[in-house]
Amino acid sequence: MPSEPSAPPERDLENFADTFHRLRSAIEQVVIGQSEIIEKVLIAIFAGGHVLLEGAPGLGKTLLVRTIAQSMRLSFSRIQFTPDLVPADILGTTLIAEGPGVRHLEFRPGPIFAEIVLADEINRATPKTQSALLEAMQEQAVTVGKESRPLPPLFFVLATQNPIEMEGTYPLPEAQLDRFLFKLVVRFPPHEALLAIAEHIAGQGLPSVQAVIGREECLAFRAMLRGIPLPPHVKEFAVSLIEATHPEHPLAPQGVRRFIRYGASPRGIQALLLGAKVRALSRHRPLVGIDDIEALAHVALAHRLVLNFEAEAEGINPSALIDEALEAARKTIGLSKPQRK
Repeated sequence: MPSEPSAPPERDLENFADTFHRLRSAIEQVVIGQSEIIEKVLIAIFAGGHVLLEGAPGLGKTLLVRTIAQSMRLSFSRIQFTPDLVPADILGTTLIAEGPGVRHLEFRPGPIFAEIVLADEINRATPKTQSALLEAMQEQAVTVGKESRPLPPLFFVLATQNPIEMEGTYPLPEAQLDRFLFKLVVRFPPHEALLAIAEHIAGQGLPSVQAVIGREECLAFRAMLRGIPLPPHVKEFAVSLIEATHPEHPLAPQGVRRFIRYGASPRGIQALLLGAKVRALSRHRPLVGIDDIEALAHVALAHRLVLNFEAEAEGINPSALIDEALEAARKTIGLSKPQRK
């Protein structure tokens, strides 16, 4: 069996927590009223996953992604998905270029060759175009013709969906949704946030974001986080939680058995544990706890559950079923109440 990795030096752990806090604070000065969303997106970036963002128009999704790219000194591109978009519009294409008396094939990279990519309204593109993006997300490379071209090491996709206008859209299949580390729902900002936005509009406008870290430091933090050891009881809790979402498993609670057709895949364990490492370290805690798993369970698992017809007919929310699965997982390791902090 592989040996458990040793914890990085305490100096590196504190450096990451301080950097995470400065990043979050810098972004919050520009993107107002979305503190929780900002934290979850930063967790996903450092965990090496992608995010699906769902929210009505005008809630600052584009501003959020652009601001994150600026604060981390990363290249940014935005792809507006439409029904007539084809894979070559995203991935790039090979053209015949003319030199001095010579013709040769030249690859023109598409907008996916950026470190931070905003896939805006991904459900408006056809399944063929969606698949091209999702394949690139999974493989970290683009294949055009017979040649495979690697994407940037810090490649991160934030895809958005508009839940209001569903006509003429192509909803992502469950297997495609599973490729996203988290699914986040952007809520309408509270009253205080709206007042702050109004003050910025009436004054000098939104402040410009200051760059906090760069590409190399981001990659170093990712590598460090992969080496953080996980306590055995935390791994046991994460595995039990995934098992409790499967209706045929002995751990499954009554609601799961009744309303879920397919539970979360093993990718759900990866999302929980990698995200929990980032969350714990961002709070100056060198050890991952059960509370870190619980805090990310809904955003990591809700889009991975396939509900049956009865659940859809009764309007069952996946969050309620995840709460039941959490309770079942707690019992397996002898906990009686939530550990969230």
